[in-house]
Amino acid sequence: MLTIGQLASYAGVTVRAVRHYHQIGLLPEPERDASGYRKYGAPALVSLIKIRTLADAGVPLTQISRMLEADEATLAETVEQIDARLRGEIERLEASRKQVRQLTAGDSLVLPAEVVAYLDRLRAIGTSERMLAGERDGWILMAARWPDEVLTWVPDKIAQLEDPRVVRLYQVLSQLMESQEVDEPLAEEAIDIMVEFAEEWEAAGLDLAGTGQDDTSFALLDDLADAADQRAGWLRDRMRQRGWDGWTRMKRLEKPAGST
Repeated sequence: MLTIGQLASYAGVTVRAVRHYHQIGLLPEPERDASGYRKYGAPALVSLIKIRTLADAGVPLTQISRMLEADEATLAETVEQIDARLRGEIERLEASRKQVRQLTAGDSLVLPAEVVAYLDRLRAIGTSERMLAGERDGWILMAARWPDEVLTWVPDKIAQLEDPRVVRLYQVLSQLMESQEVDEPLAEEAIDIMVEFAEEWEAAGLDLAGTGQDDTSFALLDDLADAADQRAGWLRDRMRQRGWDGWTRMKRLEKPAGST
């Protein structure tokens, strides 16, 4: 006959676990003997080993009692249900592991590989990391809002980098963001390029404003640009003086700011 400590040792569990199984009715608690001690026999040890084995396999304690008492068919059905639950849990954990591993993957954490490749192209032409951070955040919003369309936009964005003016615009804006104060000649160069593009697109009949097309999402993208650097407001005011407003969807103002 075994003491509770010996029983726990033989079964490979703690005394605390044995007492918990007693408390929830999973393992019957024997009566005390004449000396006042509880003694356990072989049947109790076998039951405890079965309980430990099932618990280690991930079976909830609330189901173990039913499994120990079930006939073969019921036991097989219960095992299938538990196995299905464990497979689902494994899949969830594997997905979590993949996300955790991606924490060291930089841009690819939340962006498709095609967008990451585009950001790498921007880095290669001299775009600053601060500028890239704002660009990355914009793509994160777009990928969340338009997950099916976003990959179709990447080829056009990469093709635009063949235009030296686009490359220069990224370089100038990067320099502006890295400077301590507003560099007016650089700022005017950036504005000249943006206005030149806007006027070309307008002449080609493109709908730059995209009126009514998810204004809130585009407003959020513009807000990202404004929040990226405190000088963005200054640039935007100068753009308005030239008759244009907006970053993501530029629109011509009916009356330029400051005009009479």
